[in-house]
Amino acid sequence: MRPLYKNIIRFFLFLAVSVFLFWLVYRDQNWGDLLTVLREDVDYTWIWIACGMGIASHVSRALRWQLLTSSMGYRMSFWNSFMGVMIGYFANLAIPRMGEFTRCGVVTKYEDIPFSKLLGTVVTERIIDMIILLLLTLLAVVTQFRQIGIFFEENKAIEEKIIQLFHSAWLLLIVAGLLFAVWIVWHFVGKSRFKERIHTFVRGLKEGLLSVKEVKHKVLFVAYSLFIWLMYFLMFYVCFFCFQFTSHLGMLVALTIFVLSSYGMVAPVQGGIGAWHFMVIAALMIYLPHIPNVERMVKTFALLTHGTMTLLYIVVGLLCLIFLPIYNNMIKKQP
Repeated sequence: MRPLYKNIIRFFLFLAVSVFLFWLVYRDQNWGDLLTVLREDVDYTWIWIACGMGIASHVSRALRWQLLTSSMGYRMSFWNSFMGVMIGYFANLAIPRMGEFTRCGVVTKYEDIPFSKLLGTVVTERIIDMIILLLLTLLAVVTQFRQIGIFFEENKAIEEKIIQLFHSAWLLLIVAGLLFAVWIVWHFVGKSRFKERIHTFVRGLKEGLLSVKEVKHKVLFVAYSLFIWLMYFLMFYVCFFCFQFTSHLGMLVALTIFVLSSYGMVAPVQGGIGAWHFMVIAALMIYLPHIPNVERMVKTFALLTHGTMTLLYIVVGLLCLIFLPIYNNMIKKQP
């Protein structure tokens, strides 16, 4: 099957899952009431502030990527780094996790950096981001242990799936099968051009993965990493001030809901659609149990907050997709 057809099938498969999850969350929603709330009861000043924080986090991610590539001896321009990051987020809205490959692909086209090395740096970034998320999870559990316990108590399906994931024999079989397939390819392909390409790719990937060890400005690298997640969190937190019913909730509450929503974003659906909404709605209802019509209100909050992030990725991603070749053509023409 041609790669184009595979990508089309993959796109519609993930889209169908996203639409189904979104329908499950909002199937009982009165859309007329929701639109009325969005028109009359939202302070959109905070939405603009959230968008500014979102851009700031992506600027920091672009600067951090520059540090990783420079540790391997490559100089990547800031604008190529930033536009590559934003195009990657835009691609994730089409096919989950496609953004990591797209980001490396568009940058290697304009920068003299091998794709495999760029991919290695992105994997390193994801590992660092996961470590930070786990630390934030630990902080949320320590400070909001009772509320998180209530969340899992009221959403048994999530708890059971997490437990099953780590105790599943299928998970072990899949990992073992993948390792066996790699071994078969490695030992039976022979000394062919294909094997040499695999060797080259693996070497580049390894160099990219280990690039963090050679970063010259390690304090700056850590600062960029923490700033990315600080802006992610504040981007979510300031949206509380868009609505009167969430404006009184504190930063620890926001941190707990932010952490839970981050795991919803990891779900294999475009932009976390449906899964992210469910996590935010379920978590908010724990903190706002006595407010009349609370479910309708928190659904509106989730829709607006996620919609803001998604629209930001679409608009900026499309602009970057347009201006990336224009920018690089201008650079080439300069004497």
